Amino acid sequence: MSAMLPIWAMVPVKETSGAKQRLAAIASQSFRRDLALAMLEDVLAALAGARGLAGILIVTIDEAALRLAARYGAVASDDSACAGHSAAVAGAARRLVAEGAAMLTMPGDVPLATAAEIERVIEAHRRGASFAIVPARDERGSNAILCAPADRVALRFGDDSFFPHLAAARADGIEPEILRLPGIGLDIDTPDDLAAFLTRPSRTRTRALLDATDIGLRRETGSAA
Repeated sequence: MSAMLPIWAMVPVKETSGAKQRLAAIASQSFRRDLALAMLEDVLAALAGARGLAGILIVTIDEAALRLAARYGAVASDDSACAGHSAAVAGAARRLVAEGAAMLTMPGDVPLATAAEIERVIEAHRRGASFAIVPARDERGSNAILCAPADRVALRFGDDSFFPHLAAARADGIEPEILRLPGIGLDIDTPDDLAAFLTRPSRTRTRALLDATDIGLRRETGSAA
């Protein structure tokens, strides 16, 4: 059982000028940038509203993302920000473990994440979990991971990271706590992800942006205009 540690949320953010390349067939570069920032703000708002976090750390060099981070009281770092998702998380873990903290890492593209879902992950640590994980809806990716301490398990992200993360935790003698949470579980990378997002009513900045923009998905999904 893990002792309760202060928990910092950590969000890695790529440069938004090149965001969401897998949406390039249906959306312009400027729209993809706006989408990435809207999703990031939805995530930051959910984290800021969650009880039990000691702080929020954002790892990025993107100026627009940094302005959003400041709005929500997040601490900014550029350590390994340009070295990929896994390297950015590892750099944050080194920083947080030096401060005696646990880490809850989430991507910036899960706009349906809620404060209540985040609190469920935090509660897992309160119950003694040193490793809790929220899989993507297809159970391939890892959409949120709590490690206590922050470097308890080496994390390697990618399209098929969920089961390798379970294996890594078990190899270290930890039985991971798996939380299937529908908001955190829906990350937006592809047109199918956007279509799935549009089937779920929400008052998110991401939904407002999509409602104001015609990128052809409504006709494909049958969503109302």
